[in-house]
Amino acid sequence: MVIEIERRFLVENEDWKSQVILSEDFSQAYLNSSVDEWATRIRTIDNKKAYITLKSSLDALKNYEFEYSIPIKDAIELIQLSKYKITKTRYQLKINNKIWVVDLFYGSNSSLKIAEIELNSESEEIQIPSWAGQEITGIKSLSNASLAKTPISQLSVKDRIKVQE
Repeated sequence: MVIEIERRFLVENEDWKSQVILSEDFSQAYLNSSVDEWATRIRTIDNKKAYITLKSSLDALKNYEFEYSIPIKDAIELIQLSKYKITKTRYQLKINNKIWVVDLFYGSNSSLKIAEIELNSESEEIQIPSWAGQEITGIKSLSNASLAKTPISQLSVKDRIKVQE
């Protein structure tokens, strides 16, 4: 069993850009629509690599995550067939010997920038960079699966304000 432990933050400014060590373009699709059950994600990276991932939330910080390589042609076809999609560029940064990622979303989620860091344990202490704003760990409406179904541009004003508080 693979358990992913991560924290997520909204990105407040562009100060992170000077620390980028790698960038990749992601296309993702979700084959099911309920965020309260297992998410089945198809992902391509730079149109060269492809994965199918089964993911389920354990609690706010932890997810079960099982990921397998699949043929790129199959992934492209599955993405085309799905109605729940997102595209983003993922930037990797190395800060204090830890890998952070910043996702810049496109399309109906284009106003969104999210930073993530994977942890070795729930109690691991991290230094949060100055450009990382509000913590959104565990906010289901801002999970990639939810954003594929209901993009940030379609969230109600009330829900958008909750995210910014």
